[in-house]
Amino acid sequence: QLPVVSVVRDAESQLLPDVGAVVTCRVCSINSRFAKVHILYVGSTPLKSTFRGTIRREDIRATEKDKVEVYKSFRPGDIVLAKVISLGDAQSNYLLSTAENELGVVVARSEAGVQMVPISWCEMQCPQTHTKDFRKVARVQPQFLQT
Repeated sequence: QLPVVSVVRDAESQLLPDVGAVVTCRVCSINSRFAKVHILYVGSTPLKSTFRGTIRREDIRATEKDKVEVYKSFRPGDIVLAKVISLGDAQSNYLLSTAENELGVVVARSEAGVQMVPISWCEMQCPQTHTKDFRKVARVQPQFLQT
């Protein structure tokens, strides 16, 4: 009687972001050239582990790409809808784009810690302090709305 060794896999395999997929991510850090993000959802499916992504300055907006300023589009902690434009590997990140009206910041918090309200495609306002901040605001489609 020899002992039996078996390998059991999870019932559902890990979903990977694919080129063209719309992903939900959280901004971790920004600099003048790009924003670093953690991918949390692919479509409406939550990921078991996060993937790293990068939104380059030139991939933030479809028009006037040379005038885009990263800090006027995203801030750390923002929740962003983006599209995967190229796959990452073990060393690098997924390359993401928000260069569509439907993509961009969907949830942002003000300095006061209150969820901000979009007032235009490029500004959000704190309902408590009424201060305005620049963001690349997403025009959210109903199928992406979740609570």
